[in-house]
Amino acid sequence: MRLSIDTIVEAVIFICGIISVIFVVLIFGFLFKEGFDFLKDFGILRFVTGKFWYPSSNPALFGILPLVVGSLLVTFGACAVAIPIGVMAALYISEVAPKNMRDILKSSVELMAAVPSVVVGFVGMTTFVPVVKVFFNVPTGLTAFSGSIMLAFMAIPTIVTISEDAIRSVPWQYKEGALALGATKWQTLRRVVLKAAMPGIIAAIMLGIGRVIGETMAVMMITGNAACIPNSIFEPVRTMTATIAAEMGETVKGGTHYKALFAIGLVLFLITFIVNFVADLFLRKTQNR
Repeated sequence: MRLSIDTIVEAVIFICGIISVIFVVLIFGFLFKEGFDFLKDFGILRFVTGKFWYPSSNPALFGILPLVVGSLLVTFGACAVAIPIGVMAALYISEVAPKNMRDILKSSVELMAAVPSVVVGFVGMTTFVPVVKVFFNVPTGLTAFSGSIMLAFMAIPTIVTISEDAIRSVPWQYKEGALALGATKWQTLRRVVLKAAMPGIIAAIMLGIGRVIGETMAVMMITGNAACIPNSIFEPVRTMTATIAAEMGETVKGGTHYKALFAIGLVLFLITFIVNFVADLFLRKTQNR
């Protein structure tokens, strides 16, 4: 009986894994089907390196370089803020905070993850954006910097929650062994706990980056939606996700603009795949060490 239950559970898990892979392949195939014809006619190099996105001009210009730069700028800015804060917060909650405070802090962080992105965008637009405009003395607070900070706020709960679970799962024998050898608590946390929990922390960071790259509403409301290459992080930008969300409802199905938006989705899919592939290589290298 026990063997039969184990066999059924293994089969169900295997089927779920296969189904998830099939879904990813189908999504890629759908994007490829809709976007490849446009890329073939317009030119991949011209599409990726073009500096102007004017789909309604005559002739229409479909250059996504400003959109790619805007997406990467906002993503890197959010990661620069969210990763150190998220990992250090997870380390504090799991190893430093008093026991009666851990559950309160973790519940509060998890509650932050439940805030809808449109609410984050609205709050940022009405409170944070005016502060950025006045404090940095810029013409508008709708900038890549504003988008990075608000996206970091959205990514931190994911990073903290999963990193904290990874840190808590480190065997207590590792910590006691390090302390017994004369290491201080900080040395134990930095050289033993963090290294042992690194695979889980990397997974948390990747999920946080995925949340940032795929975010739409918040960046559409906060970053200014200017399809141009910025000279600094304190200028308006436009991301690929915001472009798809803002323009898909205005296009003619099957038209050139419609297919161009699917081509943007295909590029975004490939960028996400490359980021996850590089992270997986780094994770395997860390595990081998």
